[in-house]
Amino acid sequence: MTATVPQPTTAPTRRLMEGSEAIATAAIAAGCRFFTGYPMTPFTEVLEHFARLLPDVGGVCINAESELEAVGMAWGALATGARAATGSTGQGLSLMQESFSEITLAELPLVIFNMARGQADYFQATRGGGHGDYRHVVLAPMDITEAAELTQLAFHLGDKWRHPVLIYGDYLTAHIQEAVSVSPIDFGELPPKEWAVDGALGGSGRSRSVSPLGFGKVGQPAPGIERHLRDIDAKQRRIAAQEVRVETGFVDDAETVVVAFGTPAKFVRYVVSRLRADGEKIGYVRPITLWPFPYESVAEAAAGARTVATFELCAGQMVDDVRLGVLGRAPVVTIGGISTDGSGFGVGPLLDAEIIRDRILAVHRGGAEAELPPLPVNERG
Repeated sequence: MTATVPQPTTAPTRRLMEGSEAIATAAIAAGCRFFTGYPMTPFTEVLEHFARLLPDVGGVCINAESELEAVGMAWGALATGARAATGSTGQGLSLMQESFSEITLAELPLVIFNMARGQADYFQATRGGGHGDYRHVVLAPMDITEAAELTQLAFHLGDKWRHPVLIYGDYLTAHIQEAVSVSPIDFGELPPKEWAVDGALGGSGRSRSVSPLGFGKVGQPAPGIERHLRDIDAKQRRIAAQEVRVETGFVDDAETVVVAFGTPAKFVRYVVSRLRADGEKIGYVRPITLWPFPYESVAEAAAGARTVATFELCAGQMVDDVRLGVLGRAPVVTIGGISTDGSGFGVGPLLDAEIIRDRILAVHRGGAEAELPPLPVNERG
Protein backbone atom coordinates (compact mmCIF):
# COMPACT_ATOMS: atom_id res chain seq x y z
CA MET A 1 0.00 0.00 0.00
CA THR A 2 1.60 3.27 -1.07
CA ALA A 3 -0.30 5.43 1.42
CA THR A 4 -1.65 4.32 4.75
CA VAL A 5 -4.55 5.16 7.04
CA PRO A 6 -3.42 6.16 10.56
CA GLN A 7 -5.18 4.26 13.32
CA PRO A 8 -7.17 5.90 16.13
CA THR A 9 -5.10 6.94 19.11
CA THR A 10 -7.60 5.35 21.49
CA ALA A 11 -9.25 1.94 21.50
CA PRO A 12 -13.03 2.51 21.49
CA THR A 13 -15.50 -0.26 22.19
CA ARG A 14 -16.35 -2.44 19.25
CA ARG A 15 -20.03 -2.99 18.58
CA LEU A 16 -22.15 -4.53 15.89
CA MET A 17 -23.14 -1.92 13.34
CA GLU A 18 -24.83 -1.89 9.98
CA GLY A 19 -22.51 -0.45 7.37
CA SER A 20 -24.73 2.60 6.87
CA GLU A 21 -24.57 3.41 10.58
CA ALA A 22 -20.80 2.92 10.69
CA ILE A 23 -20.36 5.32 7.77
CA ALA A 24 -22.56 7.99 9.34
CA THR A 25 -20.84 7.54 12.71
CA ALA A 26 -17.39 7.84 11.11
CA ALA A 27 -18.41 10.96 9.18
CA ILE A 28 -19.62 12.62 12.37
CA ALA A 29 -16.40 11.59 14.14
CA ALA A 30 -14.56 13.36 11.31
CA GLY A 31 -16.50 16.57 11.96
CA CYS A 32 -19.27 16.35 9.36
CA ARG A 33 -22.14 18.53 10.59
CA PHE A 34 -24.30 18.86 7.48
CA PHE A 35 -25.72 16.07 5.36
CA THR A 36 -28.42 16.04 2.77
CA GLY A 37 -29.74 13.54 0.29
CA TYR A 38 -32.77 11.96 -1.30
CA PRO A 39 -33.69 8.37 -0.38
CA MET A 40 -32.80 5.67 -2.87
CA THR A 41 -31.89 2.14 -1.83
CA PRO A 42 -29.21 1.11 -0.93
CA PHE A 43 -28.29 4.69 0.02
CA THR A 44 -31.49 5.33 1.99
CA GLU A 45 -30.19 3.86 5.23
CA VAL A 46 -27.13 6.14 5.15
CA LEU A 47 -29.47 9.13 5.03
CA GLU A 48 -31.60 7.69 7.84
CA HIS A 49 -28.62 7.20 10.16
CA PHE A 50 -27.38 10.74 9.52
CA ALA A 51 -30.88 12.02 10.30
CA ARG A 52 -30.85 10.12 13.60
CA LEU A 53 -27.29 10.95 14.68
CA LEU A 54 -26.52 14.49 13.51
CA PRO A 55 -28.95 16.39 15.79
CA ASP A 56 -27.21 14.93 18.85
CA VAL A 57 -23.99 16.77 17.90
CA GLY A 58 -25.62 19.99 16.77
CA GLY A 59 -25.59 19.01 13.12
CA VAL A 60 -28.25 19.17 10.42
CA CYS A 61 -29.57 16.48 8.09
CA ILE A 62 -32.07 17.36 5.38
CA ASN A 63 -34.16 14.94 3.34
CA ALA A 64 -34.15 17.04 0.17
CA GLU A 65 -36.88 17.20 -2.47
CA SER A 66 -34.53 15.58 -4.97
CA GLU A 67 -30.88 14.96 -5.64
CA LEU A 68 -30.64 18.36 -7.36
CA GLU A 69 -31.66 20.21 -4.22
CA ALA A 70 -29.47 17.95 -2.07
CA VAL A 71 -26.23 18.75 -3.85
CA GLY A 72 -27.12 22.44 -3.98
CA MET A 73 -27.66 22.53 -0.21
CA ALA A 74 -24.35 20.76 0.35
CA TRP A 75 -22.63 23.29 -1.91
CA GLY A 76 -23.94 26.15 0.21
CA ALA A 77 -22.79 24.52 3.46
CA LEU A 78 -19.34 23.79 2.05
CA ALA A 79 -18.85 27.38 0.94
CA THR A 80 -19.10 28.48 4.58
CA GLY A 81 -16.23 26.16 5.54
CA ALA A 82 -18.41 23.45 7.10
CA ARG A 83 -17.66 19.78 6.61
CA ALA A 84 -20.62 18.64 4.54
CA ALA A 85 -21.58 15.62 2.47
CA THR A 86 -24.25 14.15 0.24
CA GLY A 87 -24.79 10.91 -1.63
CA SER A 88 -27.08 8.51 -3.45
CA THR A 89 -26.79 5.53 -5.75
CA GLY A 90 -25.27 5.99 -9.19
CA GLN A 91 -28.69 6.79 -10.62
CA GLY A 92 -29.18 9.65 -8.16
CA LEU A 93 -25.63 10.88 -8.59
CA SER A 94 -26.31 11.18 -12.32
CA LEU A 95 -28.60 14.08 -11.49
CA MET A 96 -25.84 15.81 -9.51
CA GLN A 97 -23.16 15.78 -12.20
CA GLU A 98 -23.40 19.42 -13.25
CA SER A 99 -23.04 20.55 -9.65
CA PHE A 100 -20.19 18.09 -9.09
CA SER A 101 -18.33 19.77 -11.95
CA GLU A 102 -18.94 23.26 -10.61
CA ILE A 103 -18.14 22.26 -7.01
CA THR A 104 -14.82 20.76 -8.12
CA LEU A 105 -13.91 23.84 -10.14
CA ALA A 106 -14.93 26.01 -7.17
CA GLU A 107 -12.49 23.91 -5.09
CA LEU A 108 -14.97 22.85 -2.42
CA PRO A 109 -14.25 19.72 -0.33
CA LEU A 110 -17.49 17.81 -0.87
CA VAL A 111 -17.65 14.21 0.37
CA ILE A 112 -19.95 12.00 -1.69
CA PHE A 113 -21.27 8.56 -0.74
CA ASN A 114 -22.22 6.25 -3.61
CA MET A 115 -23.95 3.15 -2.28
CA ALA A 116 -23.90 1.64 -5.75
CA ARG A 117 -26.04 -1.05 -7.28
CA GLY A 118 -23.23 -3.31 -8.42
CA GLN A 119 -20.05 -1.86 -9.91
CA ALA A 120 -21.32 -0.27 -13.10
CA ASP A 121 -20.73 3.25 -11.75
CA TYR A 122 -16.94 3.02 -12.18
CA PHE A 123 -16.84 5.24 -15.27
CA GLN A 124 -19.15 7.76 -13.61
CA ALA A 125 -17.04 7.83 -10.45
CA THR A 126 -13.59 7.97 -12.02
CA ARG A 127 -14.20 9.94 -15.22
CA GLY A 128 -16.87 12.32 -14.05
CA GLY A 129 -20.17 12.77 -15.84
CA GLY A 130 -20.07 16.55 -15.91
CA HIS A 131 -18.17 19.19 -17.83
CA GLY A 132 -14.63 20.47 -17.59
CA ASP A 133 -11.22 19.01 -16.75
CA TYR A 134 -11.86 17.39 -13.41
CA ARG A 135 -11.63 14.16 -11.47
CA HIS A 136 -12.80 13.24 -7.98
CA VAL A 137 -10.67 11.29 -5.54
CA VAL A 138 -12.44 7.91 -5.31
CA LEU A 139 -11.99 5.54 -2.36
CA ALA A 140 -13.32 1.97 -2.59
CA PRO A 141 -13.59 0.13 0.76
CA MET A 142 -13.77 -3.66 0.81
CA ASP A 143 -15.74 -3.94 4.07
CA ILE A 144 -17.38 -1.92 6.82
CA THR A 145 -14.26 -1.51 8.96
CA GLU A 146 -12.39 -0.03 6.02
CA ALA A 147 -15.41 2.07 5.01
CA ALA A 148 -15.38 3.71 8.44
CA GLU A 149 -11.66 4.48 8.14
CA LEU A 150 -11.86 5.73 4.57
CA THR A 151 -14.88 7.91 5.40
CA GLN A 152 -12.75 9.85 7.87
CA LEU A 153 -9.89 9.94 5.38
CA ALA A 154 -12.27 11.35 2.76
CA PHE A 155 -13.02 14.43 4.86
CA HIS A 156 -9.32 14.93 5.54
CA LEU A 157 -8.35 14.65 1.87
CA GLY A 158 -11.19 16.94 0.89
CA ASP A 159 -9.90 19.69 3.16
CA LYS A 160 -6.25 18.98 2.37
CA TRP A 161 -6.73 19.45 -1.34
CA ARG A 162 -9.94 21.54 -1.46
CA HIS A 163 -11.32 18.82 -3.68
CA PRO A 164 -14.31 16.43 -3.70
CA VAL A 165 -13.83 12.85 -2.53
CA LEU A 166 -16.22 9.99 -3.31
CA ILE A 167 -16.68 6.81 -1.26
CA TYR A 168 -17.64 3.97 -3.62
CA GLY A 169 -19.71 1.47 -1.64
CA ASP A 170 -22.47 -0.93 -2.56
CA TYR A 171 -25.46 -2.82 -1.19
CA LEU A 172 -23.32 -5.02 1.06
CA THR A 173 -21.32 -2.07 2.37
CA ALA A 174 -24.55 -0.35 3.34
CA HIS A 175 -26.56 -3.28 4.69
CA ILE A 176 -24.49 -6.03 6.25
CA GLN A 177 -23.35 -5.78 9.87
CA GLU A 178 -19.87 -5.98 11.33
CA ALA A 179 -18.24 -5.40 14.71
CA VAL A 180 -16.71 -1.96 14.32
CA SER A 181 -15.10 0.64 16.56
CA VAL A 182 -15.18 4.25 15.44
CA SER A 183 -13.29 7.17 16.97
CA PRO A 184 -11.71 10.30 15.46
CA ILE A 185 -8.52 9.62 13.48
CA ASP A 186 -5.78 12.24 13.42
CA PHE A 187 -4.43 12.53 9.90
CA GLY A 188 -2.27 15.56 10.63
CA GLU A 189 -2.40 19.30 10.11
CA LEU A 190 -4.66 20.92 7.54
CA PRO A 191 -4.42 24.35 5.92
CA PRO A 192 -6.75 27.00 7.39
CA LYS A 193 -9.95 27.65 5.46
CA GLU A 194 -9.10 31.21 4.59
CA TRP A 195 -11.32 30.91 1.53
CA ALA A 196 -14.55 30.21 3.46
CA VAL A 197 -17.46 32.57 2.95
CA ASP A 198 -18.42 32.70 6.62
CA GLY A 199 -19.44 36.35 6.99
CA ALA A 200 -16.42 37.23 9.11
CA LEU A 201 -15.26 39.90 6.68
CA GLY A 202 -18.65 41.36 5.81
CA GLY A 203 -18.53 45.15 5.41
CA SER A 204 -14.74 45.22 5.46
CA GLY A 205 -14.22 45.54 1.73
CA ARG A 206 -12.33 42.26 1.86
CA SER A 207 -15.23 39.80 1.88
CA ARG A 208 -14.68 36.52 0.06
CA SER A 209 -16.30 34.76 -2.87
CA VAL A 210 -16.17 31.18 -4.09
CA SER A 211 -16.28 30.79 -7.87
CA PRO A 212 -15.83 27.90 -10.31
CA LEU A 213 -14.56 30.46 -12.85
CA GLY A 214 -11.75 32.04 -10.86
CA PHE A 215 -13.55 35.36 -10.54
CA GLY A 216 -13.23 37.63 -7.52
CA LYS A 217 -15.19 40.60 -6.27
CA VAL A 218 -14.81 44.01 -7.87
CA GLY A 219 -11.48 45.54 -6.96
CA GLN A 220 -10.04 42.29 -5.60
CA PRO A 221 -7.31 40.25 -7.29
CA ALA A 222 -8.46 37.02 -8.95
CA PRO A 223 -6.71 34.56 -11.28
CA GLY A 224 -9.32 34.61 -14.05
CA ILE A 225 -10.69 31.62 -15.92
CA GLU A 226 -7.56 30.36 -17.71
CA ARG A 227 -5.18 30.62 -14.76
CA HIS A 228 -7.79 29.16 -12.40
CA LEU A 229 -8.36 26.10 -14.59
CA ARG A 230 -4.62 25.59 -15.06
CA ASP A 231 -4.12 25.73 -11.29
CA ILE A 232 -6.78 23.05 -10.78
CA ASP A 233 -5.13 20.87 -13.41
CA ALA A 234 -1.79 21.23 -11.64
CA LYS A 235 -3.42 20.36 -8.32
CA GLN A 236 -5.02 17.23 -9.74
CA ARG A 237 -1.63 16.12 -11.05
CA ARG A 238 -0.23 16.48 -7.53
CA ILE A 239 -3.12 14.47 -6.13
CA ALA A 240 -2.48 11.74 -8.70
CA ALA A 241 1.17 11.59 -7.68
CA GLN A 242 0.64 11.62 -3.90
CA GLU A 243 -2.64 9.91 -3.01
CA VAL A 244 -2.47 6.45 -4.61
CA ARG A 245 -3.59 3.68 -2.27
CA VAL A 246 -3.42 -0.01 -3.14
CA GLU A 247 -3.12 -3.44 -1.57
CA THR A 248 -1.26 -6.29 -3.28
CA GLY A 249 -0.72 -9.91 -2.33
CA PHE A 250 1.38 -12.82 -3.66
CA VAL A 251 2.44 -10.89 -6.77
CA ASP A 252 6.20 -11.45 -6.59
CA ASP A 253 6.08 -14.79 -8.42
CA ALA A 254 2.48 -14.79 -9.63
CA GLU A 255 1.78 -16.29 -13.03
CA THR A 256 -1.79 -15.00 -12.88
CA VAL A 257 -2.75 -11.69 -11.27
CA VAL A 258 -6.35 -10.83 -10.44
CA VAL A 259 -7.38 -7.17 -10.07
CA ALA A 260 -10.58 -6.34 -8.17
CA PHE A 261 -11.93 -3.48 -6.07
CA GLY A 262 -14.53 -2.89 -3.39
CA THR A 263 -16.58 -5.64 -1.77
CA PRO A 264 -15.88 -8.22 -4.52
CA ALA A 265 -12.15 -7.72 -3.92
CA LYS A 266 -12.50 -9.20 -0.45
CA PHE A 267 -13.98 -12.34 -2.02
CA VAL A 268 -11.16 -12.41 -4.58
CA ARG A 269 -8.52 -11.94 -1.89
CA TYR A 270 -9.93 -14.87 0.07
CA VAL A 271 -10.08 -17.12 -2.99
CA VAL A 272 -6.52 -16.23 -4.04
CA SER A 273 -5.20 -16.94 -0.53
CA ARG A 274 -6.83 -20.40 -0.61
CA LEU A 275 -5.44 -21.10 -4.08
CA ARG A 276 -1.98 -20.07 -2.84
CA ALA A 277 -2.35 -22.57 -0.01
CA ASP A 278 -2.98 -25.18 -2.71
CA GLY A 279 0.28 -24.23 -4.44
CA GLU A 280 -1.14 -22.14 -7.29
CA LYS A 281 0.99 -19.11 -8.26
CA ILE A 282 -1.76 -16.54 -8.27
CA GLY A 283 -1.68 -13.00 -6.85
CA TYR A 284 -4.03 -10.07 -6.52
CA VAL A 285 -4.08 -6.29 -6.76
CA ARG A 286 -6.77 -4.33 -4.94
CA PRO A 287 -7.03 -0.66 -5.89
CA ILE A 288 -8.22 1.30 -2.87
CA THR A 289 -8.13 4.58 -4.77
CA LEU A 290 -9.94 4.18 -8.07
CA TRP A 291 -8.71 7.68 -8.87
CA PRO A 292 -5.83 8.11 -8.70
CA PHE A 293 -5.56 4.57 -10.04
CA PRO A 294 -2.51 2.47 -8.98
CA TYR A 295 -1.08 2.07 -12.48
CA GLU A 296 2.47 1.44 -11.25
CA SER A 297 1.41 -1.35 -8.89
CA VAL A 298 -0.56 -3.01 -11.68
CA ALA A 299 2.42 -2.71 -14.02
CA GLU A 300 4.81 -4.21 -11.46
CA ALA A 301 2.46 -7.10 -10.74
CA ALA A 302 2.00 -7.80 -14.45
CA ALA A 303 5.72 -7.74 -15.24
CA GLY A 304 6.22 -11.45 -14.56
CA ALA A 305 2.68 -12.68 -15.12
CA ARG A 306 1.34 -14.77 -17.98
CA THR A 307 -2.20 -13.40 -17.59
CA VAL A 308 -3.92 -10.53 -15.79
CA ALA A 309 -7.59 -11.01 -14.96
CA THR A 310 -10.08 -8.39 -13.77
CA PHE A 311 -13.08 -9.26 -11.64
CA GLU A 312 -15.89 -6.69 -11.63
CA LEU A 313 -19.63 -6.94 -11.11
CA CYS A 314 -20.39 -5.26 -14.42
CA ALA A 315 -19.68 -5.75 -18.11
CA GLY A 316 -16.16 -4.38 -17.61
CA GLN A 317 -15.11 -0.80 -16.80
CA MET A 318 -12.08 -0.90 -14.49
CA VAL A 319 -10.55 -3.23 -17.06
CA ASP A 320 -9.74 -0.14 -19.17
CA ASP A 321 -7.52 1.24 -16.41
CA VAL A 322 -5.94 -2.16 -15.85
CA ARG A 323 -5.01 -2.34 -19.54
CA LEU A 324 -3.49 1.13 -19.29
CA GLY A 325 -1.39 -0.06 -16.35
CA VAL A 326 -0.35 -3.34 -17.94
CA LEU A 327 0.55 -1.72 -21.28
CA GLY A 328 0.90 -5.00 -23.12
CA ARG A 329 3.12 -6.75 -20.56
CA ALA A 330 0.54 -9.54 -20.40
CA PRO A 331 -2.88 -10.21 -21.87
CA VAL A 332 -5.78 -8.82 -19.83
CA VAL A 333 -9.05 -10.74 -19.59
CA THR A 334 -12.33 -10.07 -17.79
CA ILE A 335 -13.58 -12.84 -15.52
CA GLY A 336 -16.42 -10.95 -13.85
CA GLY A 337 -19.66 -9.90 -15.42
CA ILE A 338 -23.21 -8.71 -14.89
CA SER A 339 -24.71 -10.58 -11.98
CA THR A 340 -27.50 -9.21 -9.85
CA ASP A 341 -30.53 -10.08 -7.79
CA GLY A 342 -34.13 -9.48 -8.76
CA SER A 343 -34.02 -5.92 -7.45
CA GLY A 344 -30.92 -5.01 -9.48
CA PHE A 345 -28.79 -4.32 -6.41
CA GLY A 346 -25.79 -6.28 -7.64
CA VAL A 347 -25.84 -9.19 -5.20
CA GLY A 348 -26.04 -12.02 -7.70
CA PRO A 349 -24.78 -15.61 -7.87
CA LEU A 350 -21.42 -14.56 -9.36
CA LEU A 351 -20.48 -13.20 -5.95
CA ASP A 352 -19.73 -16.72 -4.70
CA ALA A 353 -16.27 -17.89 -3.66
CA GLU A 354 -16.49 -21.23 -5.48
CA ILE A 355 -17.63 -19.62 -8.72
CA ILE A 356 -14.88 -17.00 -8.48
CA ARG A 357 -12.38 -19.81 -7.83
CA ASP A 358 -13.47 -21.71 -10.94
CA ARG A 359 -13.17 -18.63 -13.15
CA ILE A 360 -9.73 -17.72 -11.82
CA LEU A 361 -8.47 -21.28 -12.29
CA ALA A 362 -9.82 -21.43 -15.84
CA VAL A 363 -7.63 -18.46 -16.80
CA HIS A 364 -4.68 -19.59 -14.69
CA ARG A 365 -4.56 -23.01 -16.34
CA GLY A 366 -5.78 -22.13 -19.81
CA GLY A 367 -4.38 -18.62 -20.31
CA ALA A 368 -6.08 -15.65 -21.87
CA GLU A 369 -7.80 -17.81 -24.48
CA ALA A 370 -9.37 -20.14 -21.92
CA GLU A 371 -13.08 -20.74 -22.05
CA LEU A 372 -14.61 -19.46 -18.84
CA PRO A 373 -17.39 -21.29 -17.00
CA PRO A 374 -20.71 -19.76 -18.04
CA LEU A 375 -21.95 -16.86 -15.98
CA PRO A 376 -24.46 -18.12 -13.40
CA VAL A 377 -27.97 -16.86 -13.90
CA ASN A 378 -30.25 -15.60 -11.16
CA GLU A 379 -33.33 -17.66 -11.84
CA ARG A 380 -35.49 -15.24 -9.86
CA GLY A 381 -34.17 -12.17 -11.69
